[in-house]
Amino acid sequence: MKGIIRVLHIVTYMGRGGLETMLMNYYRHIDRTKIQFDFLVHRDFEADYDQEIIELGGKIHHVSKLIPWSRKYKQELTYFFQHHPEYRIVHVHQDCLSSVALKCAEECGIPVRIAHSHSSSANRNFKYYIKKHYMKFIPKYATDLVACGKQAGDWMFGGSSYRIVRNAIDIKKYTYDDEIAKLKRKGLGVHDEFIVGHVGQFRQEKNHIFLLKIMKKLLEKRSDAKLLLVGDGEGRKEIVEKAKEYGIVEHVVFLGNRNDVNELMQVMDVFVLPSLYEGVPLVLIEAQASGLPCVISDRVSKESIVVDGLVDVKQLSQPESEWAALILTKANNRREDCSMEMREAGYDIITSSQLLQDFYLSKVKELEI
Repeated sequence: MKGIIRVLHIVTYMGRGGLETMLMNYYRHIDRTKIQFDFLVHRDFEADYDQEIIELGGKIHHVSKLIPWSRKYKQELTYFFQHHPEYRIVHVHQDCLSSVALKCAEECGIPVRIAHSHSSSANRNFKYYIKKHYMKFIPKYATDLVACGKQAGDWMFGGSSYRIVRNAIDIKKYTYDDEIAKLKRKGLGVHDEFIVGHVGQFRQEKNHIFLLKIMKKLLEKRSDAKLLLVGDGEGRKEIVEKAKEYGIVEHVVFLGNRNDVNELMQVMDVFVLPSLYEGVPLVLIEAQASGLPCVISDRVSKESIVVDGLVDVKQLSQPESEWAALILTKANNRREDCSMEMREAGYDIITSSQLLQDFYLSKVKELEI
């Protein structure tokens, strides 16, 4: 085995979403004298993590936006693979549409083709049945299947065997520290207010409108409450307008994309995740590592509950007032150190990055036998 192995990760773009943050966690901790990550992205702008990728020694390649039935797109992808023979491993993170890149990679003779499931469903809009059509071909064109959890793997891979790659984090960064919490609250201009937190891109499945309705009910009982919304996306403008419509905009803080989520979680009193669907959401792993009480929807995979007694599940069919009542019970909860539970569950990035590294190295070794 000679030289550094360059693994090509195929993504939409490297913004601060859960998938992309998970990849960067692994990239920072993998032995880069043995494995390097490069990225094939489908947008032409500079994304949040691009500069760090370059600093870590990675390369960023650009292709056109993914249109699964487009002959031009497939030709562009094929041209790229044919002119980059250094990539013997491609790791695809394109959800249901991963089969398009996997098929092109197979036709171009790339021997290791990994499909990665990060979710347990898809938005049921007009694109749903198109996505389901392409999804069924993923096991055919992939040599290896991986998923963030059992629910995500079962949903995407239709009974084919797969391995779990945890959404691991740097646990020590998230361990609660009272001094950090005080300094961060001061910096945000909040003091004794009851802080409800949420981290997520402004997309339909994150269910922000329902979260605002919960907040409206909560404010009827506790007028000093504030909602911190961390994240960005195309749907942000709509949520700002809804907050104004509901008369609660003064109680909602739109923080945008942040690189200090670990510290922001120190500020929160409760973390709320009312998603329509999730695999194993990275933000819920981060919240539990922070010892932060969580209230999640029944559509979030139960396997993402790691710390006993820290996470409560509510049905989305239940009224906002019941959600608000449960959230209010989390006021004044004492934060505990949950690092041991997180490590025992396999979410320590130090251990997990070694496992992923060993997996990549084993695939290359198989090619040399």
